[in-house]
Amino acid sequence: MTIDKDNLLASIMESLNRIQYIKLEDIPNIDLYMDQLTTFMDRKLKKTTRHQEEDKILTKTMINNYTKNDLLPPPERKKYTKDHIILLIFIYYYKGILSIHDIQTLLGPLTDSFFHTDGELDLGDIYRQVFALEKEQVNGLKDDIVKKFEISQETFADAPPEHQEFLRLFSFICLLSYDVYVKRLLIEKVIDSMNDNKIS
Repeated sequence: MTIDKDNLLASIMESLNRIQYIKLEDIPNIDLYMDQLTTFMDRKLKKTTRHQEEDKILTKTMINNYTKNDLLPPPERKKYTKDHIILLIFIYYYKGILSIHDIQTLLGPLTDSFFHTDGELDLGDIYRQVFALEKEQVNGLKDDIVKKFEISQETFADAPPEHQEFLRLFSFICLLSYDVYVKRLLIEKVIDSMNDNKIS
């Protein structure tokens, strides 16, 4: 196995540059039927999937299950509003790392307090602020990935040469995975404290 390490790291950095989120102003201001909703989400988020030909962003079954599990309020006359779409975007990002119960804990207070409200703060405002924070994190994330990659390249100096490349890539994946593992534990701890203290 021979992998060009410089190209691999450059490809990872380029992938981070290509990560896009759905801007609030890109979300339609008109209500959408189910097929329109799945088409919109697919068009906007397809590039975030690993296997773009096969992976589904959102299906009718998924949406119905989210409604059944109280992650998403039911549609209004079979139409989904901008607030529904915002919640679905949050669900899309959370579902890879959190349980349904944890997502309910996070989204329940949002839905209860801000879904279809006319107050000073609405779901659109929350969405805009949260994703602005995430965009600001990209450069720090890039620096962290480069550092982990460099650390991994120093491992297994005594391993047989034919195994070094694999073992170093394995080290890199382990470092990234440990980071995800620890952050998931922290997220779960914060969610548990929300449950304990009934934050809303």
